[in-house]
Amino acid sequence: MVDEKGKNMKCLTFFLMLPETVKNRSKKSSKKGNSSSSSSSKLPPVCYEIITLKTKKKKKMAADIFPRKKPANTNTTAVQQYHQQNLNNNNTIPAPNWQGLYPTIRERNAVMFNNDLMADVHFVVGPPGVTQRLPGHKYVLAVGSSVFHAMFYGELAEDKDEIRIPDVEPAAFLAMLKYIYCDEIDLAADTVLATLYAAKKYIVPHLARACVNFLETSLSAKNACVLLSQSCLFEEPDLTQRCWEVIDAQAELALKSEGFCDIDFQTLESILRRETLNAKEIVVFEAALNWAEVECQRQELTATIENKRKVLGKALYLIRIPTMALDDFANGAAQSGILTLNETNDIFLWYTAAKKPELQFVSKPRKGLVPQRCHRFQSCAYRSNQWRYRGRCDSIQFAVDKRVFIAGFGLYGSSCGSAEYSAKIELKRQGVILGQNLSKYFSDGSSNTFPVWFEYPVQIEPDTFYTASVILDGNELSYFGQEGMTEVQCGKVTVQFQCSSDSTNGTGVQGGQIPELIFYA
Repeated sequence: MVDEKGKNMKCLTFFLMLPETVKNRSKKSSKKGNSSSSSSSKLPPVCYEIITLKTKKKKKMAADIFPRKKPANTNTTAVQQYHQQNLNNNNTIPAPNWQGLYPTIRERNAVMFNNDLMADVHFVVGPPGVTQRLPGHKYVLAVGSSVFHAMFYGELAEDKDEIRIPDVEPAAFLAMLKYIYCDEIDLAADTVLATLYAAKKYIVPHLARACVNFLETSLSAKNACVLLSQSCLFEEPDLTQRCWEVIDAQAELALKSEGFCDIDFQTLESILRRETLNAKEIVVFEAALNWAEVECQRQELTATIENKRKVLGKALYLIRIPTMALDDFANGAAQSGILTLNETNDIFLWYTAAKKPELQFVSKPRKGLVPQRCHRFQSCAYRSNQWRYRGRCDSIQFAVDKRVFIAGFGLYGSSCGSAEYSAKIELKRQGVILGQNLSKYFSDGSSNTFPVWFEYPVQIEPDTFYTASVILDGNELSYFGQEGMTEVQCGKVTVQFQCSSDSTNGTGVQGGQIPELIFYA
């Protein structure tokens, strides 16, 4: 046995053995839990690796980051009702021959979940003031976790009836116990990060993998920066890579999200250094100032210009201010007050003088992301009596086999010389608008395609059909595509096309408008 004691601290230190790679379990449901802050814990040094986890604003890792799921409305059997009583810790003991109600050892083990019946150990879980006392059974726990095996049956095992675990949230500990006892993975948006922490601490790799999968499927621009810091904390390289994909492609949305202000300084530096951020530098600058203001609050400092610059430190020079458009610099960064007079003067000279001064700021523009183009037609043509628009909608459905970010469409232009078009583009999934934009583009009279962009790239999930639509207003006679393909291989992404019922202008798989999807992958 191990007696775990600790107070609220900024770091969590615990002992872990390196987990093995395992196959994921996909069984999920949608319970809710409460989140709480974390503190330090200790385990006996039985060939474990020490891992220190930094925690910042742990309480933010809840429903703001992921949407809540509604519980399923199902008819409960007597066994399911009893499991729910266990989850609520009612500890209702069934009739004397209760074992006969359950045909499998898994179901009989599940009866013991969160039940005082035959319990030979108790855990006091959670930080002081919000603890919960949970029963356990040493044999079941030892079978489910090598850490519990070392606690109860290892060479340094102690014989104590109660173990304190102040650094794990009660709801997360219950989720881990439910997996160990019931072989069920029960994850919720509120507690998935805390459950991942518990699964890592007690080396329950199948549950940890399920948590990571949950996080990956919930990734969006709103939570990518927060999850990036957490994925580095938990040493999950696959999740880290997925976070970077979202942050790079939807950089402006990610930088403007509330979650960006909750990241730690190390994550801030890594984002500001990122060469492939797909964002204007003025957006990066404004996001860094917003982060600095919140960081001043965390450090209980007045959010003055001096303190903002202090908390940013050398990270300020990672913002590539000299690469901003001159208007953005003059109307934004130069008047923010965050720069010294000398820095402001030198940057103005950098824009205008032949002999440029030396700057501490990075002056090389970011590379950004190179968009890919999926062209679905093998040829194009024009005829004097078609292709006409008159406000009608050209539309096509498509699906991809990997997550991509649609940045815009490539469209045909006039077949009767140069002309300007007004284009309303739209992207929908099951009737829900995910992105739209109204813009103009100039057609030079050639058969080339001309890009029309969304305001922000739209995240597209694999194996789901989306609807791309455009309504054009301009010279009615234009080029159109022929010999359309139902499947196109574009780099590592396979795109499938099918006709859309939204099309009222004749566009389909074989021919029509919207010849190109422009995307980041």
